Amino acid sequence: MRKFLSYIMIPIVILFVSQLADFTLAQSISLAIFTSIIAGAIMFWRFRLAFALSGVSILFASGLLDLQHFIEYANLDVIIFLVCMMIVIGFLEERRFFEILVDRIMQYSKNNPYRIVLFLMILSAVFAAMVDEVTSILFMMAITVNIASRFNISIIPLMLMVVFATNIGSSATVIGNPVGVMIAFASGYGFLDFLRWSTPIAICALMTIVGLMRIYFKPYLKEFEEKMKMQVVAKVSAEVSKLDMEKKLDPVAAILFLCTIGGLVFHTQLEYLLHLPKNTMLLGVPMIGAAAAILIENVKARELVERRVDWWTILFFLLFFTSVGTLKKTGVTATIAKDIAILANMDTTLFIFFVGYVVGLMSAFMDNILAVAFWIAVMYDLASIGINISPLWWATLFGSTYIGNLTIIGSTANIVAVGMVERQRLAHVTLKEWVKAGILASFPPLTLALLLLIIQIPLMT
Repeated sequence: MRKFLSYIMIPIVILFVSQLADFTLAQSISLAIFTSIIAGAIMFWRFRLAFALSGVSILFASGLLDLQHFIEYANLDVIIFLVCMMIVIGFLEERRFFEILVDRIMQYSKNNPYRIVLFLMILSAVFAAMVDEVTSILFMMAITVNIASRFNISIIPLMLMVVFATNIGSSATVIGNPVGVMIAFASGYGFLDFLRWSTPIAICALMTIVGLMRIYFKPYLKEFEEKMKMQVVAKVSAEVSKLDMEKKLDPVAAILFLCTIGGLVFHTQLEYLLHLPKNTMLLGVPMIGAAAAILIENVKARELVERRVDWWTILFFLLFFTSVGTLKKTGVTATIAKDIAILANMDTTLFIFFVGYVVGLMSAFMDNILAVAFWIAVMYDLASIGINISPLWWATLFGSTYIGNLTIIGSTANIVAVGMVERQRLAHVTLKEWVKAGILASFPPLTLALLLLIIQIPLMT
């Protein structure tokens, strides 16, 4: 009861404070409702969909949201992308594709849990940089689930480490995260600029969290090592041999995997060759992959779609995106942007840290796409008064991706990973459990990234 009363007080306090801050009534209501959805998702994670449904219904009833804007803010491109990728992942799991990948990891790691974790985290970061964080987490969580079930260990620490590495890696390239695309368009930076300014820092940040996670999860890794020693070598070898035979007998899964990954990596080139608008094939490739999987499954196609797509998470995303968009519609983001622009007169180093951490904290408790969209508006205002905003673009990128590790709703990858674990009823991660590890995976790498950024300011124009 005390927890529920605390929840009730949060939107009431936000409504009261926003009115004191001279927000309009519409802005205050939209902000209070958005906060209620966020608080409900954090405090009562298993019932997050109920809070999202209630919040959006109130937005409709209050006239702050209509059907036209509901469709506009629902981010249907992201929703369809997720559905199609879940179908592809489900198909690959049915063909035991990820079991084969796990065995390859086991061979290269020589049955060493520390090497397995290192390999998983590096692979997660590389996949995120090559395609995007959502595609990476879908593939990597399928591998992670297989490893956890094979050795009968808790999946939560493995999931956290994979997610943390995914969010860091997503900042390395333009295509790794939607916010990278937004920043590229707004700043004029291209792929090579990201390789120059973001990729080296992302590598340093990844090395940092790998070391920190090894220390934080030391007892877990010890248990992992003991479980591996209990495995009978002959039995493992027999399983590897059997899976190798299955791989030779069924190359379809490998072909679909390679074609999907290849299409996502080179989607920009495909769009250029076909004279298509930006990101058309980013959605088209997963749709083609899902169509192929459905056709190959034949009579089991409907079962594949119904069982493998996490409709609970998909619906939550749709409603959550809509509530976020309402803040923009009512002018909440524009009002806050004008106030923050005043702080640009402070010391450059302090302001870069301010931008990085504020963007990060906004991303940790709301959609990072909205946080970056909000800061892009601020950047334009700062540039108009003669401030060098080159380092601020990168501070915004690092803040929105690195501190996404702090909470369950900090990034799309986080929510997708938790959804996959809960859908299969493997575990339930609490907010406290996540944040304790998330602090180490958020603030130290972001602090390092901002320091490396500040050192390079003289090289920026």
